[in-house]
Amino acid sequence: MTYCIYHIPGKKIGVTNNPQERITNQQGYEEHEYEILEMSDDISYISRKEIELQKKYGYKVDTTPYEDLIFNNHKNKNHKKEMNINVTEQTTTFPYPVNKLKGHLMDAIGMRWETPHGLFSLSTHSVQWIMNNVKVSSFRENRSYIYNKSMARYYSLDPMRSIAPHYDKTQIGGECPADVQAPCGPNCECTGSANDWAGGQLGVGSRFANTKHDYVMFNEIRAWAQERGLYAKGDAKTQYLKLIEEAGELGRAILKNDLAEQEDAIGDMVVVLVNLSELIDIPIEQCIESAYDVISKRTGKMINGTFVKDEK
Repeated sequence: MTYCIYHIPGKKIGVTNNPQERITNQQGYEEHEYEILEMSDDISYISRKEIELQKKYGYKVDTTPYEDLIFNNHKNKNHKKEMNINVTEQTTTFPYPVNKLKGHLMDAIGMRWETPHGLFSLSTHSVQWIMNNVKVSSFRENRSYIYNKSMARYYSLDPMRSIAPHYDKTQIGGECPADVQAPCGPNCECTGSANDWAGGQLGVGSRFANTKHDYVMFNEIRAWAQERGLYAKGDAKTQYLKLIEEAGELGRAILKNDLAEQEDAIGDMVVVLVNLSELIDIPIEQCIESAYDVISKRTGKMINGTFVKDEK
């Protein structure tokens, strides 16, 4: 199910999974009188983003997140489909073998569970992540599990979990595809082709309708650093040295083939890069877009495991 954050200028920001019914039929606003700001099938992301945008635009902020308003009703309707999972500090174990897991996960879309690493929920994107990372239980072959820390990283760092793609209208006869279950709104340009979204690529710049995508986790990192005085008292040289230190940690983890340490080191390097770019007044988003603008035009070939660009 696709959820939409809609904006009625001067009135409100809200969430619905049926804009026609909720905005037009119930509230009386035509398509040209509102805009769709965000679309996603991840209800947890949409709920957080709605409150964030309400604050940003200066509207009344909902005291209860959207997902909490509908979760009890959803749970009652789908209770028989929820799984009896087992959660420990390190893992979430599902009561099904890997070859039968996906169907049960899809039947339980919307299910949520608490872990020591945060609240998880099932959406089509998170189901896909689970299927890509699930492991067979060493104790019982009819069970499977994921590492909670890894899934928490997915929620924090994978932008595509929260994006409903927009496609090039010229490639689909002037209409948005059926899986985007809402009108795009009056300001939508539906830029970017379906190929732009293949493989879960980051959507930057023109890949997003209306504006450049706000990488939510980058903002959270900056808020964390600001609260601790890093920008007021830190400097770029210190962050650069920290980056080299973390790169060394990554190198050692790769040599030891320690995947957990590799994950930690890469995550730490991203945090350092966000803060370093902030200290030199060039936001990390701008750095990423500038780099992509360059590499997207490159041609070349793989030689001994390295991409070697063609000489001009």
